[in-house]
Amino acid sequence: MALKITHMAIPDVCIIKPDVFRDSRGFFMETYQLQKYEQLGISRPFVQDNHSRSSKGILRGMHYQLNFPQAKLVSVLRGEIFDVAIDIRRGSPSFGRWVGEVLSEDNNYQLFIPEGFAHGFCVLSDTVDLFYKCTDYYHPEDDRGIHWADEAVGITWPQRTALTSDKDSRLPLLENVPPELLPVYKP
Repeated sequence: MALKITHMAIPDVCIIKPDVFRDSRGFFMETYQLQKYEQLGISRPFVQDNHSRSSKGILRGMHYQLNFPQAKLVSVLRGEIFDVAIDIRRGSPSFGRWVGEVLSEDNNYQLFIPEGFAHGFCVLSDTVDLFYKCTDYYHPEDDRGIHWADEAVGITWPQRTALTSDKDSRLPLLENVPPELLPVYKP
């Protein structure tokens, strides 16, 4: 089985298109295999898997960890999302820019988001089951974020309003985050 990789407008973020074998019984796909991902240049060890379920209109994000940064490999098991990554690495040529992609059970795309990016998504289907692999463990004390509707970042969400948690609705604008609380770009 071969994987196809497409680098996005911020080349560190990429879409991975696994081979999916469909027939009258359903389908089969390999969701992760270390050697194949290493051949694509994704050689970080994944140490934690997460499964999230959300309803239509829910927006989660834009989250990051500073001292325990996580790269993520995101996929949708059921439903559809618009998945977004913002480059928040101080000194990065793409600092403050974002990329997004629709991930769904139909397209089977995966989104690889490296360390140093804020991540979030909005749910487009009635419900979604989201699965993602992380390269570090979650540390609640290190949980940080950027407001999802930061006009300076300018994410074009497919919906004008969103249902967010109280915590996410109080996240700061990128310009209000002290520089020492942002990751540093390492070329």
